[in-house]
Amino acid sequence: MPNPVPFAKSITAEDLKKHLFIVAGKEMEGRETATEGQRKAAAYIENHFNSLGLLAVNNNYQMLFPVYQDSVAKAVLEVNGKIFQPDKDFYVPASSSFSFTLMGSEVIFAGYGISDSTRDDYIGVNARGRIVLLFSGTPPPSGNDQRRPPPMNSIIDAAQRNGAAAILLVQPGFPRRTSNIRGGQYMNMFRRSNGPNIFYISEQIAQEILGNDSNSVSQGLKTGKVIQKAYASNVKMEFNKTISQTNSSNVLAYIEGTDKKDEFVILTAHYDHLGKRGDTIVYYGADDDGSGTVSILELAEAFVKAKAAGKGPRRTVVFMTVSGEEKGLWGSAYYGDHPAFPLEKTTVNLNIDMIGRIDPKRKIGDSTNYVYVVGDDKLSTDLRPISVAMNKKYTKLELDYKYNDPKDKERIYYRSDHYNFARKGVPIIFYFNGTHNDYHRPTDTPDKINYGLMAKRAQLIFYTAWEMANRNEMLKRDLQLEVGIR
Repeated sequence: MPNPVPFAKSITAEDLKKHLFIVAGKEMEGRETATEGQRKAAAYIENHFNSLGLLAVNNNYQMLFPVYQDSVAKAVLEVNGKIFQPDKDFYVPASSSFSFTLMGSEVIFAGYGISDSTRDDYIGVNARGRIVLLFSGTPPPSGNDQRRPPPMNSIIDAAQRNGAAAILLVQPGFPRRTSNIRGGQYMNMFRRSNGPNIFYISEQIAQEILGNDSNSVSQGLKTGKVIQKAYASNVKMEFNKTISQTNSSNVLAYIEGTDKKDEFVILTAHYDHLGKRGDTIVYYGADDDGSGTVSILELAEAFVKAKAAGKGPRRTVVFMTVSGEEKGLWGSAYYGDHPAFPLEKTTVNLNIDMIGRIDPKRKIGDSTNYVYVVGDDKLSTDLRPISVAMNKKYTKLELDYKYNDPKDKERIYYRSDHYNFARKGVPIIFYFNGTHNDYHRPTDTPDKINYGLMAKRAQLIFYTAWEMANRNEMLKRDLQLEVGIR
């Protein structure tokens, strides 16, 4: 096997720094998915891949995927002829609601809206086809019942099972700040099921419906003695929204292998971050995950230099930066469901998400010379021996396996883009430096990166990828997948 050292040495702190001050610079506007900043970052990555002479899939470096976003056009709530004001008196979440107009003459009060094996707030009332009035919060403890606040999906499910047409949910915090008329982004416009719409309302609106029973209902909620009841009340609920479709993209390129070109090594990092707030606050995302993004650029360059020297990889090596990670692993999920290269022929995914900083919580070993290695004990027994051997031979970092612990409360293994390869059975290793005080804050800036340590970590990934791209056999898939939720 050719000597990889000269090519690994081309991954330098200086080059990483040069790229990162651009990728995590103000002009990129925090790189939020489906924004101008994300598109600028994608163009920068694409230009770099193109300048290296890397190949594009179907002559296109960008794999587009759809992103949808709602905008509120109208929100109306009237009770007995009295008109209430959005944000001052009520609020409708755009992304979880659908356009509708509903006029009802009866409202069903059903306490906290809980309906499970230990409690049913719908006993004694018929909610089918009616508007249901609920209060947020938790019933007072009764005996050994130390109930936690019910999750919203369980409240919606209970209302739907009981046939509710819509929900009025009383919450504190009104009047509230003027809400953004734009809802959150999402990938799938089609839902498996559609529950009743929810209007979050003030206590004043509830009083208008409950009338003289307002005080007794309030006391009943405090004591746990809730009396479900139907209230005659003319209620008009109206909500309209528009749905816009835009795109985000994964940026990918590849260097073709030689005798094993139909097998693949895929190197990934996410280039999106959290965007900006107004015109002044930018979430730069230098470590998360500008550090991984620019490492991919340098890894690509190292492999190109090797091929130019007549020492290219046997397997095809794919370099991919994905977007939508911060939204819920969107870009890698899209790739996993629409792969550009066969997943059954993908020997490994090496994923890089934050390798430019030091974890202040790490109290063991030399924290100026480590990296967290995640997932090398899963899916393939080949992973760890190769990882350890490459590190021992070339970089001599401390390989910390803290996040391989099945009891890891942070569930790090499930929280970055490698997981969308793992769930498809592709062996993975995830490289990570741990969180720090600037994590997901505007203060995650490129001046705080430890570029020397970052270069060393990136070189370890290069050596590991080199071995996996050139060994005789694909990695075994001999361990069972651990299924989890991000």
